[in-house]
Amino acid sequence: MQKNIKLMQGNEACVEGALAAGVTFFAGYPITPSTEIAEILAMRLPKIGGKFIQMEDEIAGMAATIGGSLAGHKSMTATSGPGLSLKQENFGYALMAEIPCVVVDVMRGGPSTGLPTATSQEDVMQARWGTHGDHAVIALAPYSVQDTYYTTIKAFNLAEKYSMPVLVLLDEVIGHMREKIEIPEKIEGIEPRKTPNGDKENYLPYEAAPDKGPILAPFGSGYRYHVTGLAHDFTGFPTTDAKKVKYLKDRLRDKVYKNLDDIVEVEEINTDDIDLLVVAYGSISRSAASAVEEAREAGLKVGLLRLKTIWPFADMYIDKYADKVKAMIVPEQNQGQIVYEVERVVAGRAKVYAENRYDGELMTPQQILDRVKEVYTNA
Repeated sequence: MQKNIKLMQGNEACVEGALAAGVTFFAGYPITPSTEIAEILAMRLPKIGGKFIQMEDEIAGMAATIGGSLAGHKSMTATSGPGLSLKQENFGYALMAEIPCVVVDVMRGGPSTGLPTATSQEDVMQARWGTHGDHAVIALAPYSVQDTYYTTIKAFNLAEKYSMPVLVLLDEVIGHMREKIEIPEKIEGIEPRKTPNGDKENYLPYEAAPDKGPILAPFGSGYRYHVTGLAHDFTGFPTTDAKKVKYLKDRLRDKVYKNLDDIVEVEEINTDDIDLLVVAYGSISRSAASAVEEAREAGLKVGLLRLKTIWPFADMYIDKYADKVKAMIVPEQNQGQIVYEVERVVAGRAKVYAENRYDGELMTPQQILDRVKEVYTNA
């Protein structure tokens, strides 16, 4: 298959991936370090008949993204930490109402205004628990410019398949670094927008199998239904019937957790003969990969588990290695977040160590290598 080879930023690759996936609507508000995504789509979408709208704030940006999706468009928005905070109420609405869309968060240092132009991985728990109530969420974390392209496509596919908002967690390094990227002339396996074709008079928008998302008709297509953030029955109208509420909330969970094999993706690097496992994601997994390579050259049996899906968490992969290794190291650009998920799954079967940097500078391979040697010697 012929490919176009280009030099571009991660944010640009995110746009190319979204366009390949079929995005036709973007609503948002400019915020560093994600602004290039909005700027480029403002130029590109009108050329393909799509719509771009800059809203008055981040809250409205998420609301409009939901509206664009309900109108039948593949929709997305992009933001960074403070903006994601503002989007969380409407993000929860999209989870409950089962609105497919993609939310890109190019992470920066916080809290508050924090470090607008510096890298971090401080939003991974906000991505999981930022909106209130019990809920399942899908969040993906690319590690390169090329991976950002394909990860954005996967995000749209999962959003459409399971009818829910999906997060893409870039970090500032990935968003702004430039690398070679190969863009295929044609992408196979793009998930289409599902549309009903049954009796309009008896249409039940939220009737769906326990492990699947519903099929919502685009507004204006002749199917009449109700959309609400309240607990609802198959018609979409609110209900307090205990059995119906439980069925709905179980299905919102199960459509994610009964499809883990389809959703969760990791990369296992040099893990066949290991005594120590490094668990990393995003830009830090690049530093970790270099550190692991150097460690192995020095004769240390060290491997890397790169988390490409952050949520739902890759329990099955951590569990797989918990009885095989003496220790795990979790390097992160925060004060420690995913490390606690690793500890939860390991449950004392191996030692778990955090390695952190949160001053806005990228963690170097040497920092991880030094920690690997220290732990490996004492494990």
